[in-house]
Amino acid sequence: MTDTTGDDRRLPPALADLARAPVDYADGKGIDFEPYEEFCPAEETTAWVRDWTGNPDADGSALRIFGQDGSGGLAALWRARPGRPLAEQPVVFLGSEGECGVVAGNLSDFLWLLADGIGPWEAVVLDEDTPHPEGALPDLAALHATTPRREPRTIKAEARGEFPDFPSFVGDLRL
Repeated sequence: MTDTTGDDRRLPPALADLARAPVDYADGKGIDFEPYEEFCPAEETTAWVRDWTGNPDADGSALRIFGQDGSGGLAALWRARPGRPLAEQPVVFLGSEGECGVVAGNLSDFLWLLADGIGPWEAVVLDEDTPHPEGALPDLAALHATTPRREPRTIKAEARGEFPDFPSFVGDLRL
């Protein structure tokens, strides 16, 4: 049974399947994203947040890290919706060079971005959308998505509009 408070440390089924799916980097023309087979342990998450923010008292408990890009930037579920399941929490990115932002408003929309060839870093840093890839990710999104497929720019704009306070959340961690 999934814990609806968001304290569950088990990957939702969509992320577990993503961890087993091939994510093709395609020599820099694909998606630069490596999903984890499990969430980063709580202690490691807090240690990483403290290193990333420079704040020895920062708390990483609101994040469930589930993957990274080639530079070490991390993708996470941000427990911003109290009492809601992890799959309904926004997906965020914390980059190795200090980039941060909301990627998608929920796991379903994140899967649609991946299906369109857009990883967490690309969603936060790049304004243009990448071409649609061939492979397992469109099938994975179709299997697990609970939201309709929409244009990537729409998914990103909706997420940023709903969660404009993510930069403040990150800024508060740095204090």
